[in-house]
Amino acid sequence: MKPPKISIDNLYVTYPGRKRAEPVEALGGVTLTVTRGELVCIVGPSGCGKTTLLRVLAGLEQATGGSAHIQHDNSARPVKAMVFQGSGVFPWMTVAENVAYGLRLQGVSRQERAEMARHWIAEIGLERFAQSYPAQLSGGMQQRVGLARAFACDPEVLLMDEPFGALDAQTRLILQQVLLRQWERDAKTVVFVTHSIEEALTLGDRIYLMSARPGRLLHEVAVPFARPRDAIALRSDPRFSQLFAEIWELLRDEVERARLAEELTE
Repeated sequence: MKPPKISIDNLYVTYPGRKRAEPVEALGGVTLTVTRGELVCIVGPSGCGKTTLLRVLAGLEQATGGSAHIQHDNSARPVKAMVFQGSGVFPWMTVAENVAYGLRLQGVSRQERAEMARHWIAEIGLERFAQSYPAQLSGGMQQRVGLARAFACDPEVLLMDEPFGALDAQTRLILQQVLLRQWERDAKTVVFVTHSIEEALTLGDRIYLMSARPGRLLHEVAVPFARPRDAIALRSDPRFSQLFAEIWELLRDEVERARLAEELTE
């Protein structure tokens, strides 16, 4: 049996306190696995360590204890790419230049970069805006550019940190469908962090529920909906609202605990 694509074992992350403040324990012993080609969503209250977990996987944070490992299967491809909330596009670059940026870092030739950028810009429906700058685009369009840049690099794993969290509800649904379509074509391994139970049910194969800080895994929920999925039609399935209610009951106390903790620190 092949090893999991992502293995996280008893992961702890503690940040030193500022000045004389006590250290902050962000993650308190997280263990989970993700198989190849799986889209796993992580849901939990604000400040529970979801982003910290992704940043450890991305190599942007160091673990205090335990381990986090991504199995690299093909040395010719990047092992991972991260997509942030707010897209993270470069304001001084055009759409085409943004999409091609990761390819340039990989040493891909100019002609091939241009061809691949055109392909992915077409995939996200922004052909008319290839030479536009981010300031000329809506927030949803900028987020599409961020998605296209990540997919263009062809990483083995996508780490997505609330990429649609700042968007309005209608744009969010559209981009969920864009992501579903591209993921179903490419079968990449994806770890997707979100506050939205609806979004997790729409996108995920499995959902991990996290506690308030220090973040620990409370439950694992298998999502029963067949693929391919339609982000709009899925909401009319009676199981969708039933699962939403069940997950909310599992998270309610943790959300309240996180809210009270935040109020005490203000």
